[in-house]
Amino acid sequence: MEEIPARARVYVVSVALGALPCLLPLPSVRAPWWAVPLLAALYAGGERIARRRFAGTFYPVLLAGAFLLPPYAAALVPLPGALLSAVEQRPRLPRRICRAAHLAIAVWAAARVHGALDARHAVEACDVPQAFLPAGAAVLVFCGVLAALDGTILALAEGLPPTRVWRGLFLGSLAPVAVHGLAGLMMAVLWHSPYGPVAALLVLFPMAVSWWMFAQYHRERAAHQATIRALVQAVDIKDGYTRGHSERVGQASMMIARELGMDEGRVEVLRFAGILHDVGKLGVPTRLLRKDGPLTPEERRVIELHPEYGHEITRGISFLGEARSAILHHHERVDGSGYPYGLVGSQIPECARVVAVADAFDAMTSTRSYSRARPVAVALEELQRCSGSQFDPRMVTALARVIGREGWRPVVTADEPRPAVPPPAPVHGGSGARR
Repeated sequence: MEEIPARARVYVVSVALGALPCLLPLPSVRAPWWAVPLLAALYAGGERIARRRFAGTFYPVLLAGAFLLPPYAAALVPLPGALLSAVEQRPRLPRRICRAAHLAIAVWAAARVHGALDARHAVEACDVPQAFLPAGAAVLVFCGVLAALDGTILALAEGLPPTRVWRGLFLGSLAPVAVHGLAGLMMAVLWHSPYGPVAALLVLFPMAVSWWMFAQYHRERAAHQATIRALVQAVDIKDGYTRGHSERVGQASMMIARELGMDEGRVEVLRFAGILHDVGKLGVPTRLLRKDGPLTPEERRVIELHPEYGHEITRGISFLGEARSAILHHHERVDGSGYPYGLVGSQIPECARVVAVADAFDAMTSTRSYSRARPVAVALEELQRCSGSQFDPRMVTALARVIGREGWRPVVTADEPRPAVPPPAPVHGGSGARR
């Protein structure tokens, strides 16, 4: 377990021990034991196919088990599939044990809630309307418990804020798990129908279609990420002094967007905008980007063409949407003294105003060929000083608020190690760096 932090190792052991009581049968409760290996084998085979072919998961069988079986029996269903699953990262065994424990606890909790609501008789009677709400409550508990458990190990292993990780996992998985829960309920109802368990398997065919559609989306998204990665690597190779800057601006842009309450679709667009904001530097002579010392007026005019170059470079990338506006206008200033068009205030697209603050913040907190890094608190104070003239006050306030609450944990690259910075002490009072 050398690659897992000590606190994460302790968590894996604790959660594995915590799952054991979920597997202990109660003397007064009987289970149809023949159904447990059948569902376990179905889950193990389906999970393997889903992960290899569809880049998804196979929760319908687990949730059907929660609706059909007592909690301790339902908790046994995911164990073979999780313990025998393919794991890419090492060490594999602790990861499998952790996954098995998470699923066992989540299924046990869902089955407990379903049983506490006395809904098993409705499933046995094939009364779908009567079984629907209890099944929904069980699915909600399954999703919440699994998000909390997965989020905890992720936060421990990678040093991320637990609350933000839990919320992100829960909200991101709620819709797909709800669909899987509906399929699981249909499986459970058909299981008790006159046609028996064979009919229950028919529910999996429409699920396979939905998995296929999700896989197409997943592949398209992977292609988008590969396109962005290639462009960022090209910029980093050309302008070595700002290596890692693009990823950090993307991260800060996301933080601002979330703090402003933007929906996740726009948050993703702002991340793209932040990552690609300097892609136009590919059109600027390398000698200017790497020049030590001040630029001449003529050299500065050449560098100031990079937003327009970036806008042209990304013209054919349709999935960027309004991110292209941010690439073009992220050097505009709210007082109209920016470039390339001297836009004023609300004339500057909102996404560009977000990226402008994120860009200036990282420029000030990074060491460049022409300036040393400033402390986070000093950079925030400078942003506040320039608020209303260079930067949109809403964006500055949002960044200061989220960093004050969560700290600044920039993306770490192999070439530029940067420690996480805790929330800064309050300051009362942003930026003249060459970007």
